[in-house]
Amino acid sequence: MEPRLKIAIQKSGRLQEDSLRLLRECGIRVDDGKDQLRAQARNFPLDLLYLRNSDIPQYIEDGVAHAGILGENTHLEKQKDIHSVLSLGFAKCRLSVAVSKSVEYTDLQWLQGKRIATSYPNSLQAFLTENRIEAEIHEISGSVEIAPNIGLADAICDLVSSGSTLFQNGLEEKEIVLHSEANLYANKQLDPTLNGILDKLIFRIQSVLEARQHRYLLMNAPVSSVERITQILPGMKSPTVMPLAVEGWCSIHTVIPEARFWDIIDELKASGAQGILITPIEKMIL
Repeated sequence: MEPRLKIAIQKSGRLQEDSLRLLRECGIRVDDGKDQLRAQARNFPLDLLYLRNSDIPQYIEDGVAHAGILGENTHLEKQKDIHSVLSLGFAKCRLSVAVSKSVEYTDLQWLQGKRIATSYPNSLQAFLTENRIEAEIHEISGSVEIAPNIGLADAICDLVSSGSTLFQNGLEEKEIVLHSEANLYANKQLDPTLNGILDKLIFRIQSVLEARQHRYLLMNAPVSSVERITQILPGMKSPTVMPLAVEGWCSIHTVIPEARFWDIIDELKASGAQGILITPIEKMIL
């Protein structure tokens, strides 16, 4: 029987949606997992285990799951002996300390002797110890942000993305404990066959992640402008230049980092580029 790589992902929530989307973009077809704990990929030797996010590190360390997708914050909090093999670029957030807007917060020393509610006691304690702060940590789950309003704590330490939840509860973010994003983690003792399957998966993921960060750029330009436009473009190696039916004009094709497009568009237009088109890339293999 052919070995299959078992990957754990969040049973429900945004991290699950992003993980399944990534697998789909890698050409791997699998059920959505809403009503099951395990599902097989149809066209790749991979099984998905749908687990509680907080349980995934333990499953990977024990070898029940060979790999898993979870946030760095969960990995750091659970302190399990697994290793990160690839940053995935989604589920970005930060673990932060927040206090009531009515509080006159000065600096970290304000936290000295205070009560802090959190679902991340290990990460918070490491932060406090590093900064030589002694505080009382109240470990709670769910709805951490209400703790100051009901008198349970003077401050909270919780995940922050947009900050809207803090705002709705009259809180202000004051200190960042750590930054986090989704990573692909793996067991440290995988046998060569499973490592080979994992390497194939990593190759596919990397091609998708590269494509997300780049765009395919096409434009028309006078032949006399090609050298100047080529110097402007931050693309891969040399762009492709093809003659058009109209004499003295050509079409220029290249791949550029998406973040650079708006930085160079005015220069391209000033150099004679016309009919500029930028399109998404599905896969990109370097």
